[in-house]
Amino acid sequence: MEPVLEPTRHDARSGLADDAVTPQGGVDLRVLAGLPDIRPGDDLAAILIESLRRQDLTPRDGDILVIAHKVVSKAEGRVVALADVTPGDEARELAERIDKDPRKVEAILRESTRVVRAVKRPDQREGTLIAEHRLGFICANAAVDESNVGAADTIILLPEDPDLSARRLGERLEAAFGVRLGIVVTDTFGRPWRMGLVNVAIGLSRVPARVDLVGERDAFGRELSVTMPALADELAAASGLLMGKRDKTPVVLFRGVDWQPCDSSASELIRPQQEDLFR
Repeated sequence: MEPVLEPTRHDARSGLADDAVTPQGGVDLRVLAGLPDIRPGDDLAAILIESLRRQDLTPRDGDILVIAHKVVSKAEGRVVALADVTPGDEARELAERIDKDPRKVEAILRESTRVVRAVKRPDQREGTLIAEHRLGFICANAAVDESNVGAADTIILLPEDPDLSARRLGERLEAAFGVRLGIVVTDTFGRPWRMGLVNVAIGLSRVPARVDLVGERDAFGRELSVTMPALADELAAASGLLMGKRDKTPVVLFRGVDWQPCDSSASELIRPQQEDLFR
């Protein structure tokens, strides 16, 4: 019998050695460090391929790359200067009510199908605007963000079609390395009834959004009737351990995940309206 090898331990920010062994039942998370600042028009796939090769992190069959949407959005030109945004009457009225920049509110409204809640508490510098994004995600500011954009008075939007962005990146990477890969594009969302933020999946290529365990049995033999883990969100959340806001580490490679490729979409993680008990 071959000995069981312990996982190689390295500083997470510098990644793991490419010859590191994933123990049975274990998963390796490897940071893709040293990426340049991404700008509109950059060939993100080519940058990722070159960076993986430079770090000697050659992807293997079944690896999954989890990528923060901001580098995808930047490459696709989803960056907007607030000076170029002219707020309409609805945006001005809403901005005045919750003490928000009316230009930012206008951008949020353009990305949204509806405003779910707009409130301002006395202890807030500016109010909270929860909106339903045109892709179906319900989140603060319709995911319009100002962090890690680079230029002042500039905002960044979600990709037009995060699933398509994931598929295109996956196709390029698979062709370059000759292996089957999964791609998860993430953003950071708050959660109802819980404090704090967590990364969630907003775009997928090959990776199942959910894994249906209904009909299988738990460790004590009881049949599972509703269990359906959100695999893509689990991967996204785990990537957040290594994607620090100040670390410039927007890409994490997962190795050792048990998954089967499929045609998938992050929209599968959005609860249907008829099942929304709080709408």
